[in-house]
Amino acid sequence: MKIDEDIVQAIWEKGRAMTDQDPTQWRMDECGAWIYREHYGLTDTDFGWKIEKVTPGVSDGPDGFRPFHHRNGYNIANGAPHCRVTADRTDLAPTGYVDKPRNREL
Repeated sequence: MKIDEDIVQAIWEKGRAMTDQDPTQWRMDECGAWIYREHYGLTDTDFGWKIEKVTPGVSDGPDGFRPFHHRNGYNIANGAPHCRVTADRTDLAPTGYVDKPRNREL
């Protein structure tokens, strides 16, 4: 699959938008890790992300792909995300809003 900006944007929009952050800039992957739109392809940042195939046999278009934090991934064989990083909600009430996104190792 050729990844152009339109496909990157379509896959970005499959990330989970949160009410407490601007969804054009911040999303969460399937592991709950924060990812930052402008950090696509970066691995030297806490919010870098990549595109992972989640549906076998899909070759064109964004349908079988999802955004994942650069340290997380997806295991097609067992149909589940492989999570190493998630959002850090330490010291935040269950219904509290995040003022600054942060991640932590699992």
